[in-house]
Amino acid sequence: MSFGVLVGEWVVEADFADPDVPAGRSVFAWDLDGRFLVQRTEIPVAGAPDSMAVIAVDPESGAYTYHYFDSRGVVRTYAMRFDGVEWLLLRETADFSPLSFRQRFVGRVGDGVIQGAWELAKDESAPWERDFGLTYRRSGR
Repeated sequence: MSFGVLVGEWVVEADFADPDVPAGRSVFAWDLDGRFLVQRTEIPVAGAPDSMAVIAVDPESGAYTYHYFDSRGVVRTYAMRFDGVEWLLLRETADFSPLSFRQRFVGRVGDGVIQGAWELAKDESAPWERDFGLTYRRSGR
């Protein structure tokens, strides 16, 4: 797996309309003898959920799955592609939560920074619209 570039602690900044939104924290760490990569994210903003995601690889197909859980009780499953530079999360079918919109995250990894954005589409034929951007910056901790 090429996930080594993700492992560690990151400061997470969202580009919401309010410029005073404080940065969050995200940590990627291997678990269960390196079989799964776990991402834990804390967002110090009222109403914004803290979350945990478990990244798994199918040993037969090599396909990645991103299993998402958050403090609101939301559970979602995303198909994932990651090549060490481009990171894509895609949810286009209902799973543990109903699918009221399609959702994807498209990010680019480079030199201690991940620059990306969440996008949504209101139905299966609607175009993708930017929801909000995220910048991960490798933490000095």
